[in-house]
Amino acid sequence: MDYDILLAEADKDNLITKEKPLKAYDGRIKGNRILIRKDMKTTQKGCVLAEELGHYHTTVGSILDQNNSANRKQEQRARAWAYNKMIGLVGIIKAYEHGCYSLHETADYLNVTEEFLNEALTYYKNKHGIYTTVDNYIIYFEPSLGIGKLI
Repeated sequence: MDYDILLAEADKDNLITKEKPLKAYDGRIKGNRILIRKDMKTTQKGCVLAEELGHYHTTVGSILDQNNSANRKQEQRARAWAYNKMIGLVGIIKAYEHGCYSLHETADYLNVTEEFLNEALTYYKNKHGIYTTVDNYIIYFEPSLGIGKLI
């Protein structure tokens, strides 16, 4: 998903998104304000904004203290929201149908960073196991990403 589309979605939710020279974080949300670190590539900004939108839609209160297990769960829920927004299992299939056979090509097609894609694949593997089926496709997460059309 494109950064500009996410910005428009944030605006529809009455969220104010600004790019600032942040030092400690890539992004932050407080109330209806989202800050994104200014000196990142657009693709990375999109991944960060998706996660901040995930916090807006899924978390309650301050979760900065990651030593608290409830806060860690909320952090994971926000990241899962971002993975599904930016990638999703259907997105992986669409990238395959488009001819993307490597992680690099898939990340480029989905307009996400390779790091974000790898984190999403780890999340999907933890959720679904070694493989899952979607529509007429099988997606393997181990030993590496593999997609096949079922006959």
